[in-house]
Amino acid sequence: MNYLLISMFFIQSIESRRWSERQLSLQTGGTVTIPCHYDIKYIQHKKYWCYDAVGTFNYCKILAYGNTTQDRVTVTDYPAQSLFTVTMRDLQSGDSGMYWCAVEIGGLTEPDDKRDLYLTVQSDPDLSVVEGRVSGQEGGSVSVQCLYSAGYQNEQKQWCRSKPWSCYKVGRTDTSQNSAVQISDDGRRSFSVEMSGLQKSDAGWYWCKTGDLQIPVHLTVRGANAASTDSAVELIEPVQFCTARN
Repeated sequence: MNYLLISMFFIQSIESRRWSERQLSLQTGGTVTIPCHYDIKYIQHKKYWCYDAVGTFNYCKILAYGNTTQDRVTVTDYPAQSLFTVTMRDLQSGDSGMYWCAVEIGGLTEPDDKRDLYLTVQSDPDLSVVEGRVSGQEGGSVSVQCLYSAGYQNEQKQWCRSKPWSCYKVGRTDTSQNSAVQISDDGRRSFSVEMSGLQKSDAGWYWCKTGDLQIPVHLTVRGANAASTDSAVELIEPVQFCTARN
């Protein structure tokens, strides 16, 4: 019976990872900040970050609520943007697993609104960024370098906007905001993203993406005549700085 239970939990863990829309490969000892978007109707509701060990019974362990810090986790709510961020520090291999960005709905008959992410913490992450927070001036350009391990060399490389969700593939794409996105893969475990003709509406959260992995990047766009300290959006803690596996 013990072996059966172990097998069931092992299979369940694999299934949870397989069905997670977002998977992150993170650096041991590093820090990551993850954006969690929610519907505007939930602005007044409690937000929380939850660890789901085995993905059963719609149950998880709440690590921190909005605008609090518990141990190595900080959750910060930005109601004006209908999002909250989760910052995890000093990441360890034991932190690997399924997590939920969640909004408390209340009541026993209506489940909380949640989005799942699977985090894998390892000494050599399979996907990372050189800079997790970038900024540019309105009308100007900004570049992001995404690093990937050898196992992802033949996977499609993408640059995705977090909200509304949309992705750009290798090559040049003109956006509806009159800016342009150019993605170049050097074939040597690095691909670069250049956004030109920046508009203030381009500010926000993006993801470097390859295969089933992605890593968040925050973009700030300053006004054309603004000082360097003037930003279009709030200052967010940077996501992890690390190097992908050779």
